[in-house]
Amino acid sequence: MILSNITVPLLGMVDTAVIGHLPHAYYLGGSTVGAMIITFITWLCGFLRMSTTGLAAQALGRQNNDDATLVLLRGLLVAAAIGLVCIVLQNPYFQLSLWLAGGSEQVQFYAKQYMDIRVWGLPAALANIVMLGWLLGQHQAKAVMWLLILINSINLSLDLLFVLAFNWQVQGVAAATLVAEYSGLIAGLGFILHRYYQASISQLFSRQVLADVMNVSQLAAYFKLNRDILIRTLCLEVCFVFMTFQGARLGDNVVAANAILMNFLLLISFGLDGIANAAEAMIGKAKGAGANNELALILKRCTLWTIVFALAYSLAFALAGDWLINQITSITDVRTEAKKYLGWIMLLPLIGCWCYLYDGVYVGMTRADIMRNSMIVATFAVFFPLWWLFQSLFSQPLFLQISLNHALWLAFSGFMLARGATLGWHLYSRLLPQPIATPQ
Repeated sequence: MILSNITVPLLGMVDTAVIGHLPHAYYLGGSTVGAMIITFITWLCGFLRMSTTGLAAQALGRQNNDDATLVLLRGLLVAAAIGLVCIVLQNPYFQLSLWLAGGSEQVQFYAKQYMDIRVWGLPAALANIVMLGWLLGQHQAKAVMWLLILINSINLSLDLLFVLAFNWQVQGVAAATLVAEYSGLIAGLGFILHRYYQASISQLFSRQVLADVMNVSQLAAYFKLNRDILIRTLCLEVCFVFMTFQGARLGDNVVAANAILMNFLLLISFGLDGIANAAEAMIGKAKGAGANNELALILKRCTLWTIVFALAYSLAFALAGDWLINQITSITDVRTEAKKYLGWIMLLPLIGCWCYLYDGVYVGMTRADIMRNSMIVATFAVFFPLWWLFQSLFSQPLFLQISLNHALWLAFSGFMLARGATLGWHLYSRLLPQPIATPQ
């Protein structure tokens, strides 16, 4: 799962590097704002993966293949519906998002170019989220790895072709992602049908199965679980979008520098999420089987590896952070700006690793309500108050030499720390002392 996950931010770093070597910062700023507006939707729909993983793992623990099938089909149905709605409503969504984003005229122009292409890939992107979550819940981590490697290899190859050979600039990056998303959809569906339903495809789409997928009570339970994950993810996305938009308002160089640093953050989070994803699958299976004694052992093992990888990430960015920034962009002003805030990236693995791990525990337990509450506290009681306090402080004459962008990164670090602290408090004081309830 670690190998699978890090292909995503590594591709993002390649995207950034390809655009970062174009002659102006606004190319990188525009693609960053456009990507954030599109990925706001895909990340917001992260509930599709989380709930699918938890439910599929519990079905595996109960050895109930019919339930696993319903989880997959229900997720794909919801993904297709959301993707089509987004395509229909793209114009008002783009206009509102760009108005909120601000930034220079050039940043807005290239952001719109990027979004006009990427929006057509949303149905495939959301279906891929469901399939990857389902395969993980079925303990098919190698299949997840190869599928992600396929998607990102196609994306990378087309990035280089479209941008460097065809000179399509920002549109080339967007087109490469579009093709890769539909390639992943075809490959994922092909693997699942061959691996699980080769002899029973007709039964998979039978009238009875489709009726079960649309069962009102089951849909209600599904959307209740997803509602809590949606609220949790919405809070997270508000913080990411706020950082991108505020960076755009601080200038083209700042938003471009933050784009580089956010790629570093994603490399950290996706790598640590590999351990969390493993925890999701193992804890979900243990819950489905009613294996109460396994939870503490799984958590102990995952905690050990989380600490090891968090320390490794911090050390890696301390030793190679400057070099990585220089490889990603050739624009001197953007390099200088990004290096001002590299210390936050060195710190974040150590203070943020806990929220990734504990999210995995609660996804496996399908306790999205706890994740929701933690995220609400971290967002509205920590992130925004810290940002308001320190941007006001750094605006005072005594602190004018301190960039307002430091207030953004300080607030985000406090936000990550608060997520881990609240989830950890609940886990060790409330959840672990209780036995796992075996699903009926």
